[in-house]
Amino acid sequence: MREQWTGDRVEGREEAMIQNFKDLMVWQRAKKFAIEVYKATKSFPRAEQFGLASQVRRAAISIPSNIAEGYARQYTGEFIQFLYMALGSAAELETQLIISEELRYMKEEELKGMLGILKEIQKMLNGLINSLREKAEAQ
Repeated sequence: MREQWTGDRVEGREEAMIQNFKDLMVWQRAKKFAIEVYKATKSFPRAEQFGLASQVRRAAISIPSNIAEGYARQYTGEFIQFLYMALGSAAELETQLIISEELRYMKEEELKGMLGILKEIQKMLNGLINSLREKAEAQ
């Protein structure tokens, strides 16, 4: 039997219920990070605006987008699948950021900061996946 997705409580707020994807802390963090990535790629060379900069931006925007799309799905298993896609985009973004720093499009300190935030988002995604799996198994 496929469990229908019915939402969950907002992390850190016991009484607040999640009404839509915008209430998910991981979506909020990923969206904010995508904006920071856009700002960081503005300084990439003009020749890279349709190359690496574009790829980095697409991967960054894909993380909160997959969270939102998965949340809108009817079944928990579908939501989990989209969270895994968000994790895949995070790994893709990590690779692209490392390459950007090696090409000297980013400073090492900037890369470290961005990778730290990305790791935080990945942990949040894994935590949500594990929570949803446990909830599905308990029912």
